[in-house]
Amino acid sequence: MHDHGPDALELRVQALESLLVERGYVDPEAMDRLIETYEHEVGPHNGAQVVARAWTDPDYRARLLADGSAAIAELGFTGRQGEHMVVVENTADVHNLVVCTLCSCYPWPVLGLPPVWYKAPPYRARAVIEPRAVLGEFGMEVGEDVEVRVWDSTAEIRYLVLPERPAGTEGLSAEVLAGLVTRDAMIGTAKAAAP
Repeated sequence: MHDHGPDALELRVQALESLLVERGYVDPEAMDRLIETYEHEVGPHNGAQVVARAWTDPDYRARLLADGSAAIAELGFTGRQGEHMVVVENTADVHNLVVCTLCSCYPWPVLGLPPVWYKAPPYRARAVIEPRAVLGEFGMEVGEDVEVRVWDSTAEIRYLVLPERPAGTEGLSAEVLAGLVTRDAMIGTAKAAAP
């Protein structure tokens, strides 16, 4: 197997980082700490742990739906942009979709950095006006018998979708289940992956 080195995007990131450090705009230690934070401390892997715990622990699930902020904090996921969390549950009858129509309010501690499309004006506008069409563009077909609820995040409240647990996952550990949960499933633009 041959190592072809970094790809074009990696090279651009390295060049930009070098330039920012060279010109004194960024402290290399601060840059390393920021990268470490977003690789290991915040991100969708945290939200996936929350979802997997809710799927395997009915008491935790009840606490999560009653007070999302407190239940998420039980797992150690707190911080800026995650202070006031509301968790909404997808079921066979209800599908939830999260948007921020004003800007890009987003629960960073459990989802990490928002995807570009989440901040884009077309998503922000159309998710409210025609959510089924938007979901279809993400490859999600939601039956007409399923109610689609759109939740508008604000500076005061951020939402996290508790996706439906995939069929055939009974008996799987929380660690394995967390691997089935994506950022998009916790926004509502996808379902949790099948095992």
